[in-house]
Amino acid sequence: MSQLPTSSSNRFLSLDVFRGLTVACMILVNNPGSWAHIYAPLGHAKWHGWTPTDLVFPFFLFAVGNAMSFALKKYEALGNAAVLQKIFKRTALIFLIGLILNWFPFVAWSDDQLVMKPLSKLRIMGVLQRIALCYGFAALIIHYLKHKGSIYASLLLLFGYWAILLALGQGDPYSLEGNAGLFIDKAILGENHMYHGEGVAFDPEGLLSTLPAIVNVICGYLVGDYLQQKGKNSNTILRLALTGLVFIVLAYIWDIWFPINKKIWTSSYVLLTVGLATILLCIFVYLIEIMQWKKGWYFLRCSGKIRCSSL
Repeated sequence: MSQLPTSSSNRFLSLDVFRGLTVACMILVNNPGSWAHIYAPLGHAKWHGWTPTDLVFPFFLFAVGNAMSFALKKYEALGNAAVLQKIFKRTALIFLIGLILNWFPFVAWSDDQLVMKPLSKLRIMGVLQRIALCYGFAALIIHYLKHKGSIYASLLLLFGYWAILLALGQGDPYSLEGNAGLFIDKAILGENHMYHGEGVAFDPEGLLSTLPAIVNVICGYLVGDYLQQKGKNSNTILRLALTGLVFIVLAYIWDIWFPINKKIWTSSYVLLTVGLATILLCIFVYLIEIMQWKKGWYFLRCSGKIRCSSL
């Protein structure tokens, strides 16, 4: 417990600001004004490619990993049972809240009367559900496999996902109609329990595409832990920024064969978003922790002060 960052000197205000910016952007893209006239950067890419909006969700998962790098140490000091209890409880609660929000407001008008929305058409997956699963699996991987094992697990998830899409896809394995995730979701969840915003039953937060998204959380954890271990200095952020740049280059190389795509959460998309998130975090660390520019961040600090124990 003595190794926990409890003093103000060990607190990373930059992590709060990063989370705050992510939360603020999430609110913005979910409330763009008129959905019929959306400012282009506030809309998602139609399929392959990306927009600034496509960075928000993976950045949030990265921030979850950052917070875990503080919280898991505290839980591990309490023993294996406490860690598992916390992980499963948090995962279940977040997933349940997501289900409830999908069902809300629970009633609808039919023949001039209010009737309960049928559970037979309840969408099972969603943003909160993906956050829950990514958090839960990432926490278990990190807890049991530690740092090196988590890296190997991340590689397995990224390349394994690519292999599954190629092996089980039909026609174009990266298309809306041909990707393997669509068939797996239909078989396990059923069309009535899937998202229909694309004109067909297709869930952008589906089961299969959740696998590579777990890597966003793991990478967030590894970056947060590295910052704690190496400290607030120029050498640390330079190494992290260069690592982020390498990830971006690798993402665009991989994009040649495995297109960057948020809706099926391709592995190249994971590398891109992890790289960009790492560089952005390095910028905040440099400005706030090294240059000591601590004023002017109040709004983002308030948005981003998520208690580490809450994750």
